[in-house]
Amino acid sequence: MSTLALGLSRIGYETRVYFRSPDGSGGISVGAYYLPGMIAAGMLLSGLQNLAVDIATEKSDGTLKRLGGTPLSPLGYFIGKIGQVFVTGVLQSALLLAVARLAFGIDLPAEPGRWLTFAWVFVLGVIASALLGIALSALPRSGRSASAVVIPTVLILQFISGVYLQFYALPEWMQNVASLFPLKWMAQGMRGVFLPDSFAVLEPTGSWDFPLVALNLGIWLVVGLVLSRLTFRWIRKDA
Repeated sequence: MSTLALGLSRIGYETRVYFRSPDGSGGISVGAYYLPGMIAAGMLLSGLQNLAVDIATEKSDGTLKRLGGTPLSPLGYFIGKIGQVFVTGVLQSALLLAVARLAFGIDLPAEPGRWLTFAWVFVLGVIASALLGIALSALPRSGRSASAVVIPTVLILQFISGVYLQFYALPEWMQNVASLFPLKWMAQGMRGVFLPDSFAVLEPTGSWDFPLVALNLGIWLVVGLVLSRLTFRWIRKDA
């Protein structure tokens, strides 16, 4: 038992050492470098993945059919779902930041301007992800198949958007593909919040490009709104 206890305690030690060690790119720790991508991925998972699976399940078990017989409008339903994603996204990000600071000693921004940037990237990203999740829920034919449709899509986006891998080290063609989707822009915006300004030269254009981040997230928000409204049904047409 003493060997097991020592081994388990070693896991915590090794994990802390890993995330506190420099990553070789400007002297910041591994944890500090990957924190922005983890926050961005959490936003996408809270919205796109969770809502796509949840709503597909609600279609299968008859929940949406029952709601369709009430005064609740699709817009009201959307507001409720987006609100739920926003609340869980805030809690998730707060927990992640607390663990980063308290467990791994990662320095968080002190400038109010950076937190203002965090706020608008978070709001645009979460709403766009939620709307795209509502739209994507139309693809699975049942609640059982929803995860098989949604999760691979989300995993691919995470790998090409700088969440698990250093974005600047990815092939140019992969960076270009990632630029077509919102996660890349959420991750870039969060890197601009949490990484030193010296890291901006590693971005494709050599800067954080916050106006371009806002433009792309705004476009995806509108696309998600249009697609969700066009594809959403209280019950499948072929049901």
